[in-house]
Amino acid sequence: MRILVVDDEENIASYISKGLKENGYVVDTVYDGETALEYSEKFPYEAIILDIMLPKMSGLEVCEKLKKDGNKAYIIMLTAKDKISDKITGLDSGADDYITKPFAFSELLARLRAILRRDTEKKEEIMVLKLKDVELNLLTREVTRGGKEIELTTKEFALLEYFIRNKNQTLTRTMIAEQVWDMDFLTESNIIDVYINHLRAKIDKGFDDKLIYTVRGVGYILKA
Repeated sequence: MRILVVDDEENIASYISKGLKENGYVVDTVYDGETALEYSEKFPYEAIILDIMLPKMSGLEVCEKLKKDGNKAYIIMLTAKDKISDKITGLDSGADDYITKPFAFSELLARLRAILRRDTEKKEEIMVLKLKDVELNLLTREVTRGGKEIELTTKEFALLEYFIRNKNQTLTRTMIAEQVWDMDFLTESNIIDVYINHLRAKIDKGFDDKLIYTVRGVGYILKA
């Protein structure tokens, strides 16, 4: 799942981003409201952690604009203001939750997980991705093929999720880098090829029906 962190205090943004990555999320970090809107238009975020006091455009304005435009990302407001009236203003702007600084990362993570569990029936369909005999449970992080459990690393899981969501489409290395790694990732590295080889060894090895194919000079495709 891809998360956007928006906070002009770089140490706080880095703290949140690092914790989310350690928990298996793909994270982009920006430091002002206008850039937050640009990223939100470019990437399909599952959730946005949004500070209220931001340069160029406040978090409240960003939240209102996103909701007005029909953006489906869940929004957690992050602010030093702890008055009840401030919380009401944040929630009225369209935020799904509100957390006051200073905070424990474990609390933020718990609130994020609680938000992502909303709309239970809808989520049950979304949280289990299926392709042929492969199943990915996005909540439990369990992967099986032909009923056999397969252990994947965080990045391998994210790669497979991205492939399944874009089955039968050729994915370039740049596309994969943008979706599975953060925006600062250097695509000149061969790490994408290394991870895909690891994924193939776990998903395709021992099965007659191969899933992941190389498109020479371009990238990779998962054939359904």
